[in-house]
Amino acid sequence: MAESSRAQKLELITQRLRGFPDFPIKGILFRDICPILKDPKCTAAVTDLFEEYVRKKHPIVDLIVGLDARGFLFGPLLAQRLGVGFVLVRKKGKLPGPVKSLSYDLEYGKADAEIQEDAIAPGQKVLVIDDLLATGGTLCAACELLKVQQAVVLDCLVVVELKDLSGAERLKPHTVFSLVSYDST
Repeated sequence: MAESSRAQKLELITQRLRGFPDFPIKGILFRDICPILKDPKCTAAVTDLFEEYVRKKHPIVDLIVGLDARGFLFGPLLAQRLGVGFVLVRKKGKLPGPVKSLSYDLEYGKADAEIQEDAIAPGQKVLVIDDLLATGGTLCAACELLKVQQAVVLDCLVVVELKDLSGAERLKPHTVFSLVSYDST
């Protein structure tokens, strides 16, 4: 992809993102991706940029793992482009059958993440995708679940990263690829 095309796609994504102060609680500036999803060209731009990155950096990928719920929006699109499967990491009680579960802390509460026990075979190479990285709680929990499943986490992909909250530091040794970065305030 030409650098000018890449820059145009990033500009389109940045234009569509919007901030909502004090949501879901006071002091949080929520970065809303809904306008991206309303614009087919912008949704395609996100998928194009993720695909370009993955094809350059990871020639062998077995699965895309999407986080509940917004990782479900971009993950299947990327999986389809790459010709690989898609796996869900969901909130507690949302998946049928035997699951592996993990409790974790969020910026403003606690949560549980689950994956079906048979979703990933040991040694499979996976990419984890979500819409936003803040403190890293959800992505860390997903990576821990994948470790239990004996998957190889190649990278974490996000549309937006809130740099000042240091979520990428918390995810080490896993790396994070983000399309757009902001501060949280």
